[in-house]
Amino acid sequence: MVDDLDEAVTHIRRYGSDHTEVIVTDDYHRANEFVRRVNSSTVGVNCSTAFADGFRLGLGAEIGISTSKLHAYGPMGLEGLTAQKFVLFGEGQLRE
Repeated sequence: MVDDLDEAVTHIRRYGSDHTEVIVTDDYHRANEFVRRVNSSTVGVNCSTAFADGFRLGLGAEIGISTSKLHAYGPMGLEGLTAQKFVLFGEGQLRE
C-alpha cells in the first residue's frame, strides 16, 4: 500500500513489470489518472491481475507473454510493430 497516486506511480516505475498493474480506488478521477500515467500492457482498476490473460482479453489461446515493448523478431509487418495497452475497469471481480 502507498499513501497517494504519485507514490504508486513512482513505485510501479521502479519495481513494476510493464506487464500488468492494478489500482484499487473508489475515486474515478484518480483511476483515470492511474490508467493514463502507468505504461504497462494491461492496466486495471478494481479488478484482479488474473484478468491479464490473452484468452480473457479476447486474443485466443495465449501462447506466450512479453514484458518488452518490441517483442517481435525477424520480418515484421505493421501488427508486429504495434504495442497494445489493455485497460480493465472492475468492481472487485475475481477470476474463477
